[in-house]
Amino acid sequence: MFKPRSLATKKPAPTAEEQEAARKRKERSQRLQNLQLRMNEARKLNHQEVAEEDRKKRLPANYEEKRKRLEWEEEELKKQKECSAKGEDYDQVKLLDISAVDAEKWERKKKKKNPDPGFSDYEAATFRQYQRNTKQIKPDMDSYFNQMEKKGEEFFPDANTLGLQQHTDSEKAVDRMVNDLEKQINKREKYSRRRPYDEAADIDYINERNMKFNKKLERFYGKYTAEIKQNLERGTAV
Repeated sequence: MFKPRSLATKKPAPTAEEQEAARKRKERSQRLQNLQLRMNEARKLNHQEVAEEDRKKRLPANYEEKRKRLEWEEEELKKQKECSAKGEDYDQVKLLDISAVDAEKWERKKKKKNPDPGFSDYEAATFRQYQRNTKQIKPDMDSYFNQMEKKGEEFFPDANTLGLQQHTDSEKAVDRMVNDLEKQINKREKYSRRRPYDEAADIDYINERNMKFNKKLERFYGKYTAEIKQNLERGTAV
């Protein structure tokens, strides 16, 4: 039944305690909402990081180096085009960005034809020694052309050429080879100091040179062959 406005019950005003409780509920709700937003953002960033890490794992091992190399080449090509459009020498412009110390190091590196990359294996060391020895050889071009004129077609042998064993080296060439070998021996003696003799050590060599070679093998491959040696000493090797 409709009640007159004057007779309708009025809602009592909230007390101070109710207002404080409502304010706290609103603050808690706001904090909860902020935490949920931060959790969702963290979950999204975490998913992106996992996806990026998985993508990097699928890439080749040297992908980053290749990418940096391509970016550097593109940048160099762009600078070259800009210099060409301006009519400038790219090499001269490039030197403006290089310090004197770096330029000097680069020139020394370019002049060093046979740099020492360090020990990798005996084959590489032997090949480097061969390159160093061949660069020291100074050919006698006069003697070369004289022999070419003297022998004619026999100077360029093929499968049917005879008499190759009749060639004899000159005394000058033999002396040059002997001097070079003596220099190599003297150089090796300077870099090889004698170690004290250990009487308790196993004798697994036939001469001093073989002893040094065995020590090198032990230094580089000893950890891989230790178990095999122990089995051979015990007599339990398969």
